Amino acid sequence: MADLNFDLVVIGSGPGGYTGAIRAAQLGLKVAVIEKDKTLGGTCLNVGCIPSKALLDSSEHFSQAQHEFSEHGIKVSKVELDLAQMLNRKDKIVKSLTDGIKFLFGKNKITSFEGLGSLKSANEVEVKSASGEVQVLKTKFVMLATGSVPIELPFAKFDGKKIITSTEALTLKEVPKKLLVIGGGVIGLEMGSVWNRLGSQVSVIEASSKLCGAMDGQVTKQLQKILAKQGIEFMLDTKVQNIEVVKDQVKVKFEGADKASGEILGDICLVAVGRKAFSAGVGLEKAGVEKDDRGRIKVNAHLQTNIPNIYAIGDVVAGPMLAHKAEEEGVSVAETIAGGVGHVNYETVPGIVYTWPELASVGKTEEELKAAGTAYKMGSFPFSANGRAKALGMTEGLVKILADAKTDRIVGVHILGPRASDMIAEAVIAMEFGGSSEDLARSFHAHPTLSEVVREAALAVDKRARQM
Repeated sequence: MADLNFDLVVIGSGPGGYTGAIRAAQLGLKVAVIEKDKTLGGTCLNVGCIPSKALLDSSEHFSQAQHEFSEHGIKVSKVELDLAQMLNRKDKIVKSLTDGIKFLFGKNKITSFEGLGSLKSANEVEVKSASGEVQVLKTKFVMLATGSVPIELPFAKFDGKKIITSTEALTLKEVPKKLLVIGGGVIGLEMGSVWNRLGSQVSVIEASSKLCGAMDGQVTKQLQKILAKQGIEFMLDTKVQNIEVVKDQVKVKFEGADKASGEILGDICLVAVGRKAFSAGVGLEKAGVEKDDRGRIKVNAHLQTNIPNIYAIGDVVAGPMLAHKAEEEGVSVAETIAGGVGHVNYETVPGIVYTWPELASVGKTEEELKAAGTAYKMGSFPFSANGRAKALGMTEGLVKILADAKTDRIVGVHILGPRASDMIAEAVIAMEFGGSSEDLARSFHAHPTLSEVVREAALAVDKRARQM
């Protein structure tokens, strides 16, 4: 009979869960991971980060072939969309990565269980398989990494066909003529971009006066202008009042910025108004684990719940719902329970919108600094003045650096431009080490590269940019 006694049981195999499990195993703990779905990797690898990026890149190639190849002297007589192949490529990428987790579990001697994991007590975790078979694992510690699920509007229940989540938006078998997107955040803009590039007429309806939530207003406003040029329609300050399926279309009723009522029809409606913690059915009540009024698990600075041997990480606790944030939390918990010191610096968690151009941000926005009364200096530099960006034909956007007025310490960096998702890492490292704009300004940046825009923005903080 299998040994069902463990040092650590992790419920959930998303980025936080599987990374934390691997780190715990590296530190000598006997680890088990429970996953309710048939494949490992959670939302991120299966129906989130990875498949969406695969479609974003494929759709970008398709758009370039249609509109930009000729400028490079590449003649294409006819560009055709093979959506089935595009989706097949996406699925292959997902499978290779989820299989990779299975390999890593084997390499690190981690036991995985397929089924719904729930707390039976502080030291017992129940695993219920799809067939109804129940196993009880005994453990010294528990890490809850159950993730999140899409928020459903009370007046618009998901049907998976006409009123959909991001999961269904990744698997549409044909390009909708008209796609309505409720929510101008990361998911709405990314999925809207994919289908807009593939030929859909996309309308984004957002209740607030700006896109991308709390990200820097200057860069999000510029992103909106760029996406509008690409063909996406934006309806800001617009509150959705009702969504209903009428014959073969979806009707969205709304109240506009002028308080006037209106309606818009589409073939499909993607509801992307955010996600909520998945904490129901995990047995929190049985173990006495406390939740807040939003269903998130309460934790202290060490990600420890009110039950000392039970920890929680990722989307199921407060904070940005980001895979890399969950990963660091999982590692922190593993190191803590192994007797070390876990640490997560929430001041340097980057946020990224994978549109084209991309938008990446870390630290404070101008709005936040002004609200806090913090004196700051700002330097910015456009990609249009960068040699590498010109060679790539990707000159839209800018880098914006915010530094403390007294110390010059970098407090925020916002990048709208090509490969901003990769470039933001330089800013994260600089901030992690308490770097100043002067540090970036005096550091070599190879020429010609996109990263030179970061250096020029750093120089601009002190009003000495050299390339314009």
